[in-house]
This record gives sequence, structure tokens and C-alpha cells, in this order.
Amino acid sequence: MLLKRSIFCKLGTTFATHLNMKNILFVFTLALFTSFKPIPKDTTANKINWITIEEAIELQKKEPRKIMMDVYTNWCGPCKMLDKNTFQNPDVVDYMNKNYYAVKFNAEGNDTVDFQDKTFTNPNYDPAKANRRNSPHEFARFLKVKAYPTMVFFDEEANYITPISGYLKPQQLELYLKMFKADAHKDMDTQEKFNAYYKAFKPTFKE
Repeated sequence: MLLKRSIFCKLGTTFATHLNMKNILFVFTLALFTSFKPIPKDTTANKINWITIEEAIELQKKEPRKIMMDVYTNWCGPCKMLDKNTFQNPDVVDYMNKNYYAVKFNAEGNDTVDFQDKTFTNPNYDPAKANRRNSPHEFARFLKVKAYPTMVFFDEEANYITPISGYLKPQQLELYLKMFKADAHKDMDTQEKFNAYYKAFKPTFKE
């Protein structure tokens, strides 16, 4: 009923009065079908499968994969851009879901994190500042996160690899995703070697 009413509002009363009932029905039916979009059968295929670090470690025991953790805060603008522009990119979503365990972690949140036989909390967390600058979480400090957003990479046994800070476009993130996936970083003990890898890298993700 709401859809039908909105269509008549757009047509205007003058136009509607000159249409007979048959034409009105046709216009309504046409608008209904052209505005209808079928729901994808597998909606999860369009999104990154975000989980907790504890869940990722459990999954590693059955199927070893590296972990990429998105460390963000609620007030961080570049973090929101990363979510909107990069983490919803179809190539990023597909590659992440097939090759990594993806973890989201609020660096100023109030979650309790169990990692490597240690428990991390945020004892100075202020609920009144949930969407503003808050106290840094102990786990964020443990991960050496100093800016937001930061993507922290772990190997197949949840050993810390390195943090990558800042907003990254899909092809920029692609370089790191594929570099760590192939363990190419293990041979990069100098800046010159990374620069050579960077220059030789051919991105395939669409932006």
C-alpha cells in the first residue's frame, strides 16, 4: 500500500486523473517489478567473514591460515573509509574469505581478549565515551598499535608478524595480503628488498 501511494504521489494528481484504471494498474505493476531486486542466494559471499581472535585461533587448529586483524576505533574516520571502500570491495572480500581469518578488534573497546595464555582487558574504559576517544585496550598496546586503522598480521600459528597502519585502497591492501600469504616477507630484511617487491608487484584487484 505504501509503495502504491508513493507512486501516485510522484505521478501527480493531474496525470492520474487522465489515466483510466487499466493504465494505472499497468504503471503500478511496471514500477513494482522494475524496483524489485532479487536477494542473492549467498549473502555471506558479499561480506568478509569477521570473527574474534579466539575464534580464529580455534579455526587455525583445523585449517591453518594466516590472520588479518583490523584494529579500529569508533571515532576513526579512516577506519570507516576502510570499511566502506576497501573491505566491501568484491576482490578483497573473495581473497580474504578464501585465504585468511579476518578479525575485527576495537582498540578502545571493552572486550576481554584471551591470547597466548594471557587475558587482556580495558580497565579504564568509560562507557560514556563509547563513540569518542577512550582508554586504549591492553591488547592494542600488546600489538604495538599506535595509529588507526592498523591491520595486524599473524602467521598460521597466531604468531605476530607485523602491523600495517593507515587507510589502504584495495590494491594497496592486495600487496600485503599476497605478500604475507606467500611468506615473501621472510626474505625482506632490508628496505631495498621491499622496494623491489613493491615495484615488481602487479595488482589484479579492481578499484
